[in-house]
Amino acid sequence: MNSENTAARIKVLIIDDDRKLCRLVSDYLGPMGYDVEAAHTGPAGLAMAMAGDFHVVILDVMMPGMDGFAVLKKLRMASDIPVLMLTALGDETDRVVGLEMGADDYLPKTFSTRELLARLRAVTRRSFKTERQESAPPSDVTLLIGDLRISQTSRTACLGAETLPLTPLEFDLLVCLVKAAGRVLTRDQLLDAVAGRSYEIFDRSIDVHISSLRRKLGDTARSPKFIRTVRSAGYMFQAPGLHPL
Repeated sequence: MNSENTAARIKVLIIDDDRKLCRLVSDYLGPMGYDVEAAHTGPAGLAMAMAGDFHVVILDVMMPGMDGFAVLKKLRMASDIPVLMLTALGDETDRVVGLEMGADDYLPKTFSTRELLARLRAVTRRSFKTERQESAPPSDVTLLIGDLRISQTSRTACLGAETLPLTPLEFDLLVCLVKAAGRVLTRDQLLDAVAGRSYEIFDRSIDVHISSLRRKLGDTARSPKFIRTVRSAGYMFQAPGLHPL
């Protein structure tokens, strides 16, 4: 992936059997400098995503043969390319499942062009930021919280001897919480910090990512060791003995 974050260099792959929608997305993004390609079946889209030099994938959930979840599962085995899921209006289950499987964000099928552009910019900005950090000269900042060790240079988190299988967004979320240890962060603050967009009243994406992060940490909401829910406020990382090394 080229590290120059300009619209003219961003290659978008949309995987959707709705050819009209694919044309609409291409017609909207094309004149703005985005290079848009489309696939209309799950297997074809997966092959293109794995073989092509795309910056972001827009992936529909409902497709015949191989649905979006199956495509995402196989794609996540080999790639951390940002994935924006398209879900049916009001279908919260699809959104939750997609996020838990590693999607970076989601849009309802009734999205506006402005919202599409905002979500694309957010997920690609986060991806380019990660790439710049990985290519920067080593200046490791490690956070140690009990058995939890976080390396910001290698973007890895280990709990004891086990490396946690965090998505890029989950890693950013963990670092954001750890750096604010002892302080409550609202959902709006977290979503803006890690996804670059504002919180919406029915948007549960941060809650889903927190739930997934907790599961990978071996944490629970009822008896949290690391991440505590502060009712009507947000989340707080409770970390006695937090030591930057």
